[in-house]
Amino acid sequence: MKYALAALVFALFSFLASTALIRPRAQDSDGMSSGARIPVIVELFTSEGCSSCPPADALLAKLQEAQPINGAQIITIEEHVDYWDSLGWKDPYSSFEWTARQQQYSDAFASGSVYTPQMVIDGRAEFVGSRERQAEREVLQAARVAKTEVAVTPDKAGPDRTQQFTIRVGKLTGDAAGDTAEVWLAVTESNLQSAVTRGENAGENLRHTSVLRSLKKIGKAEPGNEQSFIGDQRVHLESSWKRENTSVIVFVQERKSRKILGAGSSAVTP
Repeated sequence: MKYALAALVFALFSFLASTALIRPRAQDSDGMSSGARIPVIVELFTSEGCSSCPPADALLAKLQEAQPINGAQIITIEEHVDYWDSLGWKDPYSSFEWTARQQQYSDAFASGSVYTPQMVIDGRAEFVGSRERQAEREVLQAARVAKTEVAVTPDKAGPDRTQQFTIRVGKLTGDAAGDTAEVWLAVTESNLQSAVTRGENAGENLRHTSVLRSLKKIGKAEPGNEQSFIGDQRVHLESSWKRENTSVIVFVQERKSRKILGAGSSAVTP
């Protein structure tokens, strides 16, 4: 009898121990199901002329490829600024437009300056772009915020290096009074590389993911509507872009606060 009692006590102890191990994992995910991933936009402002940028570029690629945060669908955008171009190496992917976008974030965060590498999470948090643990914490936090649903549906590819996409944005969540929720369409290209011959990264072969190729505002989302925005967009692909490495990203962003309310993405189909 005493052996049976001992076996029962052991079984009960094993059950309690196993549930104790499981429970913290459920708490860490803050109720987010492992099967439902919430889109989070991770932007990296970088430059091939900046010697501290390659580790941040590598981190962005890791976040995109590994998707390490339970409950988050990380959508990456690598934006090459142009203010390094006169310092020894002209970045072939740089644009004044991306520098201007970074300046808008600087104004919203009241930071007073721009720098590289800078990572911005959903327009809500910014930090030095090579800080992996901080990036993971901020992505997890962003995935816990209620999001506006964004659907990006591709149509058949056109014969002239174009493709049509249908964009649907659900009811706005978290929009601030007096702000405007703008709908933006970005085109990115991955698997890019450069053999840098001058500047701080001379001699390095740099690789990039999700490089921003084009960005345009396609409208604004109307507060209160169940479908706050719907429309078709024809995307043109430049001849130098490889179609199989190209993606379309649509996000809803408040004009003043710069907070991103929701996002969706789609690969460009062959």
